[in-house]
Amino acid sequence: MGIALVVDDSKTILEMLTRCLAHDGLTVMQASSGADALTQLNIQTPDVIILDVVLPDRSGFEICRELKAEESTSRIPIIICSTKDTDMDKFWGKKQGADAYLTKPIDQDTLSKTVKQLIDR
Repeated sequence: MGIALVVDDSKTILEMLTRCLAHDGLTVMQASSGADALTQLNIQTPDVIILDVVLPDRSGFEICRELKAEESTSRIPIIICSTKDTDMDKFWGKKQGADAYLTKPIDQDTLSKTVKQLIDR
């Protein structure tokens, strides 16, 4: 079905998201920081990126904005997954270029549907 890059500094959430996406037939790459994510992107271009907001080295909003501004990564759909769930957070995520914004704890069915929609479009 495709390749997903999951970026989250929580090992538990990384594993849960990886299991869910692998169950849906995706190959999953993992990163636990912004720098790690950028390294992964140099190795292989994913079909979708699932990105946490709070990361050890920089914010997911910042990474999202950079990836959307860069020609080589601008078309990769980005799903922001965060515990920040106010309307302002969601608005800000979309403003940075996120294609979707899901709040934690992640509903696996919603994640599956969202990933499928973004990869299929």
